[in-house]
Amino acid sequence: MSQQHELAEHHTVEAISERIEVAKRHSYFGDFVLGSVDGAVTTFAIVAGAAGAGFSNGVAIVLGLANVSADGLSMAAGNYLKARTDKQTVERFRKMEERHIDQIPEGEREEIRQIFAGKGFDGEMLEEIVHVITQDHKQWVDTMLTEEWGLSLETPRPIYSALATMFAFIVAGMVPLTPLFFFLGSTAKQSFMLTFALTGVTFFMIGVVRGRVTERNVWLAGAETLLLGGIAAAVAFAVGALLEGTFV
Repeated sequence: MSQQHELAEHHTVEAISERIEVAKRHSYFGDFVLGSVDGAVTTFAIVAGAAGAGFSNGVAIVLGLANVSADGLSMAAGNYLKARTDKQTVERFRKMEERHIDQIPEGEREEIRQIFAGKGFDGEMLEEIVHVITQDHKQWVDTMLTEEWGLSLETPRPIYSALATMFAFIVAGMVPLTPLFFFLGSTAKQSFMLTFALTGVTFFMIGVVRGRVTERNVWLAGAETLLLGGIAAAVAFAVGALLEGTFV
């Protein structure tokens, strides 16, 4: 299929309508990526620190599980509160604009007029746009929210944001711990290379998925995420090695 033909298929009436409708919905992919990257990075950093300090795998598992449960819940709570704040912000500005339209409608019409004049409309066309928008109260308010205040009308459901973050955090966070369960009699340093390899693959795959969704080069996106995790692990390992034997 030629690029021009594929492009034409994406611009049929039905395709455009579907694309616009999908774009209005909130994607929880960002929450999932945030949780998975943080889960893998922080848990791997703990294992790396434990390996550098010469702790046993048992100690590393306890520390890692504590991180997966506590930090995963903490991230979910933080994302939940952020999503609620975003929703409450939209509701607050909506009530304010509704009050302004009721009390000073001509002033609000002038705001609509200036907003679209700034987009290049003028004369009769501008006045027609102002008339059409201000005829529908909800559309009038929505336009003020998006154009004047730069707010997104579609905010995420707080519970979905929280669950997406926590689920991703737990799944990715368990990857660095998995090899330790098979080498309980060893130190974290002895099984570190296997942990490093599995976590590295996880980092890279998270980046690849992120690259596909955002239509970026998947190799660069994978390498970027891998680099992020590698830096965190290197710092944690170095600190653990530096403090080895200091507190135990």
